[in-house]
Formats: sequence, structure tokens, C-alpha cells
Amino acid sequence: MTGTATRYLYLARHGEAAPDESGLTPAGRRQAALLGQRLRGIPLTAVHHGPLPRAEQTARLIADELEGITPRVSEVAGDYVPHIPERAELPAESADLYLRFLAGAGEEERRRGPGLARQALRRYTGAVTDGAQDRHELVVTHNFLVAWLVRDAMHAPKWRWLGLNHCNAALTVIRYAPGRAASVLLSNDMRHLPTELRWTGFPAEMHV
Repeated sequence: MTGTATRYLYLARHGEAAPDESGLTPAGRRQAALLGQRLRGIPLTAVHHGPLPRAEQTARLIADELEGITPRVSEVAGDYVPHIPERAELPAESADLYLRFLAGAGEEERRRGPGLARQALRRYTGAVTDGAQDRHELVVTHNFLVAWLVRDAMHAPKWRWLGLNHCNAALTVIRYAPGRAASVLLSNDMRHLPTELRWTGFPAEMHV
């Protein structure tokens, strides 16, 4: 179906999680509030979030900084492995590394993840087809889904969600305009966070 308006998809990884993943740390709560402040003035029509506490709390704290927005929980915005590649799909020099990483995925995750990933593409991507107004939506999710959606926007192979990492409460924005390829306008942007709240969850050698 031909698009009738532009979709702006805002993607955010949840704030820094407590070690037991029961919710956010104090730093994670600050990150979420600051991201909400950054999004003021954006005409968001919806805020979706995954079902886990760290995503739900992040979405709620973001919404507290906005007007007229009630976060909506969605399994599709959850934490799952979107695609498990075969060795032949991967670059030879990194295949062992990626396959070791993916070996920890359980049978249930391997079964359900790809289906949820396909649903995410149908639900969140592409130009608007049911209205004439541009649409702005935020998805508060986890690193894997942000990587999967960025990979899709770049028309990269399915395995390439691997190695695309995003910081807690960083902002990624993808534009889907009618008749055009998707455009990644921002990726892993942390300008709304002070220095001490950036790069949480990343090993020191990945900080820039």
C-alpha cells in the first residue's frame, strides 16, 4: 500500500537497570527523565514499551515529562533475539564470536524471537498508510530491537543487528517518507545526558 504521510520512529533503549533487573537505578531514572525533557515539543502520538520493568519504568518517566501521553505496553517492543544466523551468513572473521554470544539464547527465545521481530517491522516501520498526517511514535525497548530496526532501515543483512549497540536512554530516530528509502536521522544520540550518565552498560574501551 502506498504511503500517505511520513512516519518518524523514535527508539530508545531503557535507562540503566538495577543488577537484578527489577527496575532502574537512580542514574537510570535520571536518564529517562532527561530523555523525556528532550522529547518535549515533539508531537508524539504514542509511546510503546516492552513488558519488562526496566522498559516500563523508563516509558513512564518519559511520559511524566510530556503532556497527554499514556504509555502502552507491547510484547513486540520486548527483549528478544530477532534473528539467529547460520554460520554461512556471518563474516568468517567474526562468526565464532557471534555464535558464542548467541549460544546463550534458550529454545523459547529462538522459537518466538524471529516472529516478534517480523511483527515489529510490520507495526513500527514504513510510511503512514491510514492518514494524511505525519506520525511521531516512541518505542522504549532494548538494545536488540533498536539494532534490528536500524539494520532494517539500512537494508543490511538480517545478521547485522549483531554488533549494533545502543546506550541506555540514547535516542535513535528513523524517518519513513512515502516513496523514499528509510533514513536514520539520529543513532545512539546522548546529547541530552550529562557526561556521567553516558555510555552506561558499555565496557570502557567502547566509550568515545
